[in-house]
Amino acid sequence: MRFAPAPEYQVFPTGAPPLQPYVAAVRAARKTVPLIREVDPDAVVADILTVAAGMAAELEDRAWVTLVPHVLPMAGRGLPPYSVGAILPRTAAGARLWSLGRPLLGIGERRGRVELNGARERLGLPPLRHLHGGISRRLALIATFPQLEYPRPGREPWARVTGPLLWELPFPDTELPPGDDPLVLVAPSTSQDPRQRMLGAALEGLAIEPVRVLATTNRRPPPQPPQPPPGPPNARLVDWISYAKTMPRCAAVVCHAGHGTVVRALASGVPVVACPAAGDMAENAARVRWAGVGVSLPRRFITPRGIRLAVRRVLSDTRYAERARALAEWSTRHEGARIAADALLRL
Repeated sequence: MRFAPAPEYQVFPTGAPPLQPYVAAVRAARKTVPLIREVDPDAVVADILTVAAGMAAELEDRAWVTLVPHVLPMAGRGLPPYSVGAILPRTAAGARLWSLGRPLLGIGERRGRVELNGARERLGLPPLRHLHGGISRRLALIATFPQLEYPRPGREPWARVTGPLLWELPFPDTELPPGDDPLVLVAPSTSQDPRQRMLGAALEGLAIEPVRVLATTNRRPPPQPPQPPPGPPNARLVDWISYAKTMPRCAAVVCHAGHGTVVRALASGVPVVACPAAGDMAENAARVRWAGVGVSLPRRFITPRGIRLAVRRVLSDTRYAERARALAEWSTRHEGARIAADALLRL
């Protein structure tokens, strides 16, 4: 295996004047073509967000595969829009209600197709007629648990749900809080909640509970450290931990519901208290709630009391742990990386 730097452009207004995303994608596609010619691959696997790599593969007439490192971000008939945090409707009336909103959602989807086809035209590629053109119609590897995917009317033959693709950098063992009480891990996002609001609320809310708390800052110290230092007597606060080593020893995981953290917890057989902050976190939290492997808290309830009551609920109702263990058992029988590699080799 060898590595080459990916083209990188400023598209967010945080510094230099940004480029429009599809302007950047056209430039990146052109810059990637020489690399594809040099490597001469049989297939190009591109993350769902990196449309430039897929277009560069098409320019060189190479097989193009999309890796989706979370649930499939496509709404269907009777399904709620992706990322709003709504669960699958339980009744036909609920499904009809979501279907009524499809025309409005379709406006944005069609606009995305127009913008993508504009980029494709500038590269000399033919236009696409289908929506969500950033996802390959030859093969898309959906790296999540099938138990978190809503059932869809009609199955996309090109979409293969592989199970999560789990990997992390090696890290030493972390000393756990002493005692025998249930261990609760507080695992904040590395990209959201810069003031560590959830972390502070969890430490405060769980300080009086009969649990041990292991919390990590993920190397983002909170603006106001827990008071009094070093925090509640039942808690240990560290800057980084190995989730792979720690989560199997936990009774619950409190997190922002980033997909990687959620599926790592479930692969360890541990239920989740999801406290979504931004991006796809509300969607992941909804899937956790729908699958019965944890609970989710709306933003206004991410408070010491809200997190305390949510943890109590998860620990007192054994069904959450039972369902999480069922996903862990599924994961041991279905290795996501092997399934994804086999699907790629068959292509």
